Amino acid sequence: MRTFREKYVFFIVLLLIFLTTPSFAGNQQFADLGDFRLENGQVIKECRLGYRTFGKLNSSRSNAVLFPTWFGGTSEEIGNLIGGDKLIDSTKYFIIAVDAFGNGISSSPSNSKLQPGKQFPIFAISDMVRAQYVLLNEHLKINHLFTVIGGSMGGMQTFEWMVRYPDFADKAVPYVGTPKFGSYDILLWRQALNIIEIGERYGAPGDSIRGMLNALINMQIRTPEWITEHYKPEQMPGIFEKFFSGEPEIFTNANYAAQIRAMLRHDVSRPFGGDLKKAAERVKAKILIIVSKTDHIVNPSYALKFAEFLGAETMVLDDPCGHLAIGCELQKVSKVISEFLAE
Repeated sequence: MRTFREKYVFFIVLLLIFLTTPSFAGNQQFADLGDFRLENGQVIKECRLGYRTFGKLNSSRSNAVLFPTWFGGTSEEIGNLIGGDKLIDSTKYFIIAVDAFGNGISSSPSNSKLQPGKQFPIFAISDMVRAQYVLLNEHLKINHLFTVIGGSMGGMQTFEWMVRYPDFADKAVPYVGTPKFGSYDILLWRQALNIIEIGERYGAPGDSIRGMLNALINMQIRTPEWITEHYKPEQMPGIFEKFFSGEPEIFTNANYAAQIRAMLRHDVSRPFGGDLKKAAERVKAKILIIVSKTDHIVNPSYALKFAEFLGAETMVLDDPCGHLAIGCELQKVSKVISEFLAE
């Protein structure tokens, strides 16, 4: 039996641990948004938004950072980019990583009980951002952000944030993203969607559809130079075998198609008659735009044009890693982001 003093000391130790550890740091959490009406008038019934938090909200609530997921990404995977020597430091910032619609964690064709598969509503990048706005304001009671940061499709959401809610964040860092799809982007992603739709129409197995998608995207995600240097011809049969290893349980082909459709409709200038300059005029946050010159997944031209309209700071990577140049030059990019956030 513990004495009263021992119990008291034990209680104080537990209390100190509780007070100094961020609640649910890095653990999967969900916000129930009820029936969430999309901009096209459709409704996601019993809508759920997944998220994770990293770090601690300071007493002035001025260090909150929103980090939306990339195409097919999850808030768990964002955790790999968080840390003192990584993209953003959770000892300085309270980071909210949010799972986008269609990633298999938040409401998606694969996990909806009331609207499964093709019954699931067609959502847009703007709907992802509107749902995040509800999460922050109504569930987390955060009505202002220090920064929004996101890559690829997360970068598209970041551009949407800076235009749709210009007073909500002090800074924004979209990387390898775009304010709208260009012709090359449409060509690539429309073909990816064709693979799914035509495959399903003719009854192709899910693993075959996914294998063709994997081959297409892996051919584009890095440059030919990088692939030639890092893969020997005799390795290619094994690589193709991995491409066709099966359809994932979480980011299914139906989810894949749903997020492609969202990206294909992405255009922050649409409410302004397609005028990108007018969309840029709404932006009030301080902006750092990072692109890869060799990006064949998300063409950098519109992001650089938007930066020109804003007079924003840019970082242009010229790396054979292509769309994945951020990861290949993580230390350099992290340093630039850290300095930008510290300004």
